[in-house]
This record gives sequence, structure tokens and C-alpha cells, in this order.
Amino acid sequence: MGERVAKIAVIQMCSGTDVHKNVEMACALVSDAADQGATYIQLPEYFNFYGPAAKFADVRETVPGPTTTRLGAIAHERHVVIHIGSMLEVSSDPTKSFNASVVLDTNGTPRYVYRKTHLFDIEVPEKISYTESRAIRAGDDLVVAPLDEFNLGMSICFDVRFPELYRHLALQGANVFAVPAAFSAATGPAHWEVLLRARAIENHAFVLSATQVGTTAEGLSTYGHAMVIDPWGEVLCESTSTSEEVLATTIDLEEVATRRSQIDVFALRRPDLYGDLTGAS
Repeated sequence: MGERVAKIAVIQMCSGTDVHKNVEMACALVSDAADQGATYIQLPEYFNFYGPAAKFADVRETVPGPTTTRLGAIAHERHVVIHIGSMLEVSSDPTKSFNASVVLDTNGTPRYVYRKTHLFDIEVPEKISYTESRAIRAGDDLVVAPLDEFNLGMSICFDVRFPELYRHLALQGANVFAVPAAFSAATGPAHWEVLLRARAIENHAFVLSATQVGTTAEGLSTYGHAMVIDPWGEVLCESTSTSEEVLATTIDLEEVATRRSQIDVFALRRPDLYGDLTGAS
């Protein structure tokens, strides 16, 4: 193992509509991860509220705000980076919120915010129908967060279906991708692991994904399977539980450089053929 190692944790949750209960559960799971030595801890998408869009306006917050302050206190106390996979953030459109991913630094300060850019508007007959854009406003900025231990390319759930996003993040210096998710139970068995491993292999980067699991009282069903994948596409750890879980492991950042030197997909690209679709400043 090389010298550039990081102890990370991804958290699986069963969030519902009780914000206080969800936040307190998240705090307990984050503390568990910190007890295991993790210095970067990722929560899933919609970690503090997972429920009907009709209630979004009642629970959305500013950043910073009550939820980031609560978790920020733990980040400061435990000297860890806490990645709020996503929460509902106030936008300038009173009818829509942002689906926002927030990285809290070791002082508890919201340092980086990524607002989901690809919204889950799908229609799979007899399986799932959902239009996230009815209540969520898409973000317009891509984010690479330079942390002490690695450069984090930020994304949320449905983003994983857009490989050009991850190539852009990699070209901008990301060596670890965050994919916090509430991935559909209808498509998860066929697509979830394949998509995560593909994003890792294509860019020789680590992929970290905290997840929602189970079915809410309102019938929203998520696949779970929190995962950590290495730059060769190997699954380092995965949750098969149907309840809350902390997955903690060590990642060796030297493996990114090693794999990229062995198969240099960045240098071997042919933008002269298909255009410089990604990596533009």
C-alpha cells in the first residue's frame, strides 16, 4: 500500500419524512464512522427528508442552516469531513428546491456545494414513473472539491448515467467520485453496480456511494447497496443489508496514479474525432 491513504466511510440510511429523526440517526451513524477511524464520511441523497414532493417546501433549508450547523458541530468536534449526500435547499424559485450536496470541512463549515444537474425524469412502463424536475431546480455548476486527502468529484444519484460528467471531473483533477444516492429499487438490480463500476473503470478513480434503502410509508422504494469501488473496478465493500449501516474502509490514492499510467485513457483520447466534449474550463 502506498503512502497516500485515506480512511473513508459511506453510510446507508432508511430515511423518511421525520427530519429530526433522520438527522439524529445520521449523527449517530456519523459518530460510529468516526469511531472506526474514518476522516471522510458520506451520507446518502435526501438523507434528512425522503418523502413526497408536496412537502419539500416545508423542509427545505438554506446552506448554511439548521442541518448543516447540527452536523457541522460533529465535524468540528470529531475533526472529520462530513459529506451531506444531499438535502433540500432553498432556491430563488419559490416552487422549486435544489437537491444540494454539501461538504462540511473539519471546522464544520459548508465548504463546497454541488446542486444536482441531471434530474430524475423517467418513465419505465410497469416499473417506475417519476419527474424530479417538477419540484427540483437543476444546478448549473460542476464541482471538484480539493480535500486534504483527495480531490472529490461531486455528483448525485441519477448523474451516474452520464459518463461525460465524470470524465469532465477527472480531467479537472478528481481522483475520487462521490455518488450519494436514493437509487430506484426498480432499476437497481440491473443497473446500479454496473454503472458505478463503469464510472470507476473509465476514469481509474475511486467511487464512493452512500445510499438509501427500503420502502418508505409513502411507497418510495430504494435499492440500497452502498458501495466503495477502486480504480480497477473492484468492489472494496458493499452493503447487502436492508437497514442502516456504516461501511468503513481504507483507500490508497496511489492506485489512481498507477492505473492511469498503465492505461492512459486521458492521453489516448481523440477529441479531433468527436470534439473536446469535456474538460473545458
